[in-house]
Amino acid sequence: MVVTLDEKWIGKVAIVTGASSGIGEAIAERLVEEGMQVVGLARRKERLDQIAKRVTGKKGKFYPIKTDMSKEDDILSSFKWVKDNLGTVHVMVNNAGISKLSLFTESDTKSWTDVLQVNVIGLSIATRESIKSMREGNFDGHVVSINSILGHHVANFPLSNMYSPSKHAVTAIHEVLRQELASMGSKIKITDISPGIVDTDLITESSKKIGALNFLKTQIDFLQPKDIAEAVVYVLSTPSSVLVNELIIRPVGEVV
Repeated sequence: MVVTLDEKWIGKVAIVTGASSGIGEAIAERLVEEGMQVVGLARRKERLDQIAKRVTGKKGKFYPIKTDMSKEDDILSSFKWVKDNLGTVHVMVNNAGISKLSLFTESDTKSWTDVLQVNVIGLSIATRESIKSMREGNFDGHVVSINSILGHHVANFPLSNMYSPSKHAVTAIHEVLRQELASMGSKIKITDISPGIVDTDLITESSKKIGALNFLKTQIDFLQPKDIAEAVVYVLSTPSSVLVNELIIRPVGEVV
């Protein structure tokens, strides 16, 4: 069964971070196909421009904005552009994330702060600004963060270093927000989607250093970015009274 978005989302504004490739690219394209106005944020503007050309003529529209999610000024500038040109943010998809592979005991401090700045602080800024926009626009929107199963347990992947701790932080942030929004009587939804292994550039690069990933690929079929895009559409399609708080998606046979 193919899930489609409710009519209430047609023409509405969605921001997708890390939209230039992988999961973010798949989510952005899927939401454009569903008729949303999608603002794609990423550092690689040329990749965003390619997506804009590819989805021309679809039901919705794609707006590429070069944004470094490690820089607050960049994030705030992008949100200002959205406010000035499109208005209220109705859907926020936090997808941008990085990993710096090395042994924890041999890492430099900058590699830790780089990961935390994008995966935790950048996500938090975007979430804060999107909820602020939703409240100002008096709209019960939806914040979705692409987390990871590594945000729920620590797998035995040497060199993964600060990645899993950063994703655990995302899990905690979402629960803090869920409780805060509920206590305020807000109907804004917040959903944490935690995939298992997805066949993306990040995994491809990681597999060059983590041999276990190469072995796993011979044993199971990794998830595809489009699978996560479908999950985003699913959580957005739920009735206003239903909150999918946490969604964990694994490839069949994954034992990580």
